[in-house]
Amino acid sequence: MWKLIVGFIAFAALALYILTKSGGNIDLSGEKHDVTAGHEPAASATVEAASGPASSAVEAASGPTSAASQ
Repeated sequence: MWKLIVGFIAFAALALYILTKSGGNIDLSGEKHDVTAGHEPAASATVEAASGPASSAVEAASGPTSAASQ
């Protein structure tokens, strides 16, 4: 059990060493969101355009597939 703990500590130390040598500016505070930036209106238009063919495909797939199913 002590070997597992020593191995974990050694791995964590190595990881921190590599991360600090890769630039030194590591932000470990989590995910950040910019609330002042606006959203792209083109992205919503793309989603609406993409949902059109998909909904018609769902309607076609939901119909009967053979005469035996009627």
